[in-house]
This record gives sequence, C-alpha cells and structure tokens, in this order.
Amino acid sequence: MAGGTWDPTAIPVRPGLYVNFVEAAAAQIQGGARGTVAIPLLTYSGTAQEKQVYTIEKEQQAVELFGAEHIRSIKLAMQGGAKEVLVYTMPAAPLAADYTEMRGTLDTHLFNVFVFDGEFQATEQTAVQSWVAQNRTEGKHFMVVFGGDAAADSDPTVGNSRSTSLNDDYVVNLINGVKLDDEVLTSAEFAPYMAGLIAGTAINRSITYTKVNGLDVNKRLTNAEVKTAIQAGSLVLVFDGEKVRVEQGIASSKKKIRAVRARQAVATDVTKTASDAYIGKIDNHADGQAALMAAIKAYLERLEASNVLQDIDVQLDPNQSSTGDQVFLAISYQEIDTMERILLTVNV
Repeated sequence: MAGGTWDPTAIPVRPGLYVNFVEAAAAQIQGGARGTVAIPLLTYSGTAQEKQVYTIEKEQQAVELFGAEHIRSIKLAMQGGAKEVLVYTMPAAPLAADYTEMRGTLDTHLFNVFVFDGEFQATEQTAVQSWVAQNRTEGKHFMVVFGGDAAADSDPTVGNSRSTSLNDDYVVNLINGVKLDDEVLTSAEFAPYMAGLIAGTAINRSITYTKVNGLDVNKRLTNAEVKTAIQAGSLVLVFDGEKVRVEQGIASSKKKIRAVRARQAVATDVTKTASDAYIGKIDNHADGQAALMAAIKAYLERLEASNVLQDIDVQLDPNQSSTGDQVFLAISYQEIDTMERILLTVNV
C-alpha cells in the first residue's frame, strides 16, 4: 500500500492514506515503542548464506546461523532491548554495490532501527542517511544509529562534526563507546546496543539517563564538552562515578528521540489502520469519513491513556476538499515529554 507525505499541488497517484505532518513549535510529535533492529552482518561461519535475511529472536539461533564469534552486534542489540534482530548477510569483502543491494533488500522488510555491524564508513553513513530520507517520503519510517572509530572517539569535536553532517530527525549519532570487562568498544561497535535500547524502549519513556552496559566510557567528556556535544546533536555516554548512562536521548537534528519515534508511530500505525479496515472498503461520504476519524481518534486516545500525548483533535482538513476518492484529515495533539531538568530553589 502506498503512503508517505503529500503535496497539495501533486496529489499521489497510488491508493493510500497520506499523512502530512505540519510541525508547530508547541506541539512536537512523540515516540512509540518498537522492537526490531536491522543489521547487515559482515562475517559469519555457520549455516547462513550470503545476501539473505534472517530474523533472530534468540542468541542460539544466531550462533547456529553465523557462528558464536561473529554475533557481537546481534547480542548487543538484544542486550539493549530489541525483541528481534533482522540480519542481512553481506558478501565477503563487500563493495559499494553490495551495500546498495542490501538497502534495496531491506526496503521490502519491516524494522524500526537500522545499525551497522560495528563498522565505521563515512561514505556508507551518508548513503544510509539518504536512504532514510527517501524511505520517509515513501511512508516507511525507521531510525538509524551511527558511531565512529577509536580515532574519532578520542576527539569529541570529530563526533560532533559527524552529527552536523548527518543532521536528520531519524539519525542518532553516538560519539563515544564503553569499556567492558575484557574489551573496549568504540562508538560504532557499541551502536548496536543503542539501537536495541531505542527499539525496545516503551512508547511513554525516554532513553535519557538510562543506564547502559559498561564499566566506564572509552572517552570521558568534560562538562563543557558534554554541553557542546548536546548542542551539536550528538548522543553522549557519561560515567557518573558508578555507572554508564545516556546523557540525553537526542537525534542528530537535536530533537528528542522520544518525540521523533512518535511521529514514526503515528504515521506507521494510522496508515496500517486505514489499510486494514478503510481504504477501498468505506464509502467517501459523511458517515464513512466520520468512521475513519473515529478510528484514528481511538488510536490516539490509546496513546493518550499511556501518557504519550494529549489534547487530541481529529477533523476534516478545512483547507482541502474531501470528495471523490480523497480524504484530507487535520490531526493535532500535544506531546507529553519526560522530566529531564529538575531545578531546585532551597530556602533556608
């Protein structure tokens, strides 16, 4: 089924429900819980064949298919909270064309967060950023998590520059990694864990201040460097003396991940609702339009009951004519954000 954004001067040709999100300063759209992480696996030694897609729900599956020594990224995504990992097996010594083919194959699968298999290639990160944007215009919504290598992690200005160049609501750029019991992971190597954390976080929660696996970070940032990183749209891990945690859950565009994921949830779920029960099945008259609006409002009210959003309004768009086979809706609501700054005034 078709979907995506629409332009009043170029009405879509394919049947479908088209959602145009008009952002307002006081009403950003907030996130929903999603559980599938997609990873293009670089190496494997089990029974898996190249250029295939495998859905992994348990670690033992991954061991049998790919070999125990090749599944670190898959394990990290699951440890982060992903309910399943969609694995695409890359050919040996993959070329640019193989990455293009991988993206084309994943276009036909559903997932919520994409992340590389611990690798850092600036060219491929740029290509994925364009891929994300193209999918967004076509009605498929997912986030991506990027990271850097050891050299990039050692200098936060390099990671911040990457955030600036990859500026996108759907892109998360991690600029430091973690120290574990027996190894140090760069931000690119730890990115699958963050992808799983984003995918698995509940619809009414933020990843801000969330504790992550690790004894320490591979690069501690000063207070000034943390502030600069946040202002650049970088995702930063900090060690607070006891644990490693996420400083603030933001995308490279500096928008809250929780807010971005709600836009994705509403766009995806409302479209699916329309596809399942309304498109091609309901007459486009007052009663049919009222039924569609009631279904969408019921969906939003479920989000409201989970403290995701409030102040819901669903009505026919007064600036468009809902006649023939076209229905134009105006949907608005107010997000409920997570408490992230507690400011105390102590009177003595």
